[in-house]
Amino acid sequence: FQDLRYSVPDPHNPKQSLELLKGISGFALPGSITALMGSSGAGKTTLMDVIAGRKTGGKITGKILLNGYEASDLAIRRSTGYCEQMDVHSEAATFREALTFSSFLRQDSSVPATTKYDSVNECIELLGLEDIADQIIRGSSMEQMKRLTIGVELAAQPSVIFLDEPTSGLDARSAKLIMTGVRKVADSGRTIICTIHQPSSDVFALFDSLLLLKRGGETVFFGDLGVNCRNLIDYFEGIAGVSSLPTGYNPATWMLECIGAGVSTGAATADFVEVFKESSTKQLLDANMAKEGITVPSPDFPEMIFGKKRAANSVTQMKFVVTRFIQAYWRT
Repeated sequence: FQDLRYSVPDPHNPKQSLELLKGISGFALPGSITALMGSSGAGKTTLMDVIAGRKTGGKITGKILLNGYEASDLAIRRSTGYCEQMDVHSEAATFREALTFSSFLRQDSSVPATTKYDSVNECIELLGLEDIADQIIRGSSMEQMKRLTIGVELAAQPSVIFLDEPTSGLDARSAKLIMTGVRKVADSGRTIICTIHQPSSDVFALFDSLLLLKRGGETVFFGDLGVNCRNLIDYFEGIAGVSSLPTGYNPATWMLECIGAGVSTGAATADFVEVFKESSTKQLLDANMAKEGITVPSPDFPEMIFGKKRAANSVTQMKFVVTRFIQAYWRT
């Protein structure tokens, strides 16, 4: 995505518009997890919704690209998966049935049934659902429901998966379990973009790169985190007026406190947006953005073109929807 801007009409003065995102650029590579972070109201979920083509109101400018080609709404819908914060599932189904339903209805009708069943088994294995695969969803823990939400999107075999705060409402152990599962999914060659709010240092270490926003929708940092977040720590410690990271302190919490988005009362003095614009990190971002496959079409990667709005044909849709309804009726 390049120079994304998003504005909505001001509710108090409809003739004026409020700019929620101000010229945000960045990229996410296959096999990596990119974190979107910032204070509440910084535009993390807004940015992810804009990239995922889920914003219908307001005015969007800038480019959203897949493999270096400008992406159509249909291409974004068919090649991405989006995990909401709220988990909504048919409670009368089992975990395996929910994944099979998603796999058959969202993968293309040209894909053989055996391959679709294989993708269901891959989801169960990647997310550690083996022990509960044939258990009814009703009454499952919040952490199991989160894993199922990710699995339902993964079963559609998308190239890109968006996660909206996957660890919200979970304890530290459950959050680590979820993000370890997400890491395995990324290692299978998929691109993952994830909003997250103050993760633990263990969870933060699982991310590859970070896009940090400040309130008002401006970029404060974008780049690789490095081993043990070294790149991020060195970048912020190099800014005048920023105190160094205390030993044993969580880099994610420290970083948010530095920019004035944390819980501490110490207000940020530096203009971090301007500092980023002048930094070598921004120059590296611009250089990477110009590479083939990011903003320039690459001969190695095809353009994503889909002919049909729906992946499955009407017969498959009818068969699976009726079967699920009868099962739900029988079990309840």
